[in-house]
Amino acid sequence: MTPIPTGRLVDTESGPALIVTREFRAPISDVWASLTEPDRTARWYGRWSGQAGPGRSIQVQMGFEEGQPWSEMRIDTCDPPHRLALSSQDESGLWRMEVLLTPQGERTELRFVQHLDTVEGLGEIGAGWEYYLDRLLAVHNDTPMPSFEDYYPAMKAYFDQFTGSPG
Repeated sequence: MTPIPTGRLVDTESGPALIVTREFRAPISDVWASLTEPDRTARWYGRWSGQAGPGRSIQVQMGFEEGQPWSEMRIDTCDPPHRLALSSQDESGLWRMEVLLTPQGERTELRFVQHLDTVEGLGEIGAGWEYYLDRLLAVHNDTPMPSFEDYYPAMKAYFDQFTGSPG
């Protein structure tokens, strides 16, 4: 099955933001655990270590990227089980992300938000988050993991349309 991009670019008071939403057939506590427990994040994104808490930094290994690089992430906000905001600095610049969870009966809506300083590279960034969030869904649904080759470069043109860049 070919994945269909769902992300959208919105203007916020602090600038542009990429928003990608997923729905889980799971209670909010289970989805929250998938975002915050190191053994569970390792299954879909990568493992992390350190003393977690607001204002603290953790080390995160991106388990599904070339070379499985480590990076430092700061926990800006942690409001269990509804909101987790993180930031990180790398050669690409500042990454400011948050995950918002909303219970909907026996389901949970996950809204991923990346606050952007620029829309440059959105074709790659959007495809990457679609891929990782579908990995999280695959873990929850006990279905096969998606292949990144189905997301990029196939989704690049979809996200580039928001920036006015040629796909």
